[in-house]
Amino acid sequence: MSFYDTASTIVITCNNRLSPYVAMEVEALGYEIEETFVTGVRITGTMNDCIRLNLNLRCASQVLYRIKEFKALDADEVYSSVYSYAWEKVLLKDGHLSITSNVYNDTIKNNMYANLRVKDAIVDRMVKLTGERPNTGSELSGAVIHLFWNLNEAALFIDTSGPSLARHGYRKIPGRAPMLEALAAATILASKWDKKSPFVNPMCGSGTLAIEAALIATNTAPGLFRTNYAFMHIQGYDEEYYLEERGKLENMITDEVKGLRIIATDYDRQAIINAEKNARAAGVADL
Repeated sequence: MSFYDTASTIVITCNNRLSPYVAMEVEALGYEIEETFVTGVRITGTMNDCIRLNLNLRCASQVLYRIKEFKALDADEVYSSVYSYAWEKVLLKDGHLSITSNVYNDTIKNNMYANLRVKDAIVDRMVKLTGERPNTGSELSGAVIHLFWNLNEAALFIDTSGPSLARHGYRKIPGRAPMLEALAAATILASKWDKKSPFVNPMCGSGTLAIEAALIATNTAPGLFRTNYAFMHIQGYDEEYYLEERGKLENMITDEVKGLRIIATDYDRQAIINAEKNARAAGVADL
């Protein structure tokens, strides 16, 4: 079985109260929202759908693909359930593995302990069945498995994103107290800006709002700034499909924005310099 063409529950997470704007983006891609909550939305789709979502979504944080549900009263039961899963058919033996979690269980005082038990179960099984194991660590550079555990209900997900999608990757100089790119994009979507009227960003800081406006106006997908996603480190990954989807987005970029004025101002000259550098990195300095 390949996850890439098998439908399952997909949970798309976001920062608090950005879910209405994530839902707008997801529906615009042709997916049906099954549930909306404060920090995300739920749909059904395949891992190939996760590739599309990762490349397209401006307001999201993670795209999680569910692979197992189970009940667990304590960490030992989590270990047993995780160990029983066929990880040797999911993970690359010579890859890198990270574990993340959201845990709401009275037996767990620190999520790191739950992460450790999940990691141990996966590694123990792979060593027993293959004689090899992936490297492990907290850096999200390879495969990422996410545990959601609430009371005695638990689920395992493949985190197909890795590092948060909320950071779009072009901002090289953040400045002081920078605005998160996903929040900036959601703010623009909430304003119902028509992509034609002048866009003025006073107190621009590192220029995030103005840059996000330019990316929206030129139809530049945020995923084009990244070259590594966690889905690339799962067995069955089809690089040709990813490159095809990426190519579609590159072809959708438009430069037909003549007359559009995007103005970013700040009393701090260094902030303007930083904003200009970030705009160049994003490819929108001409706007």
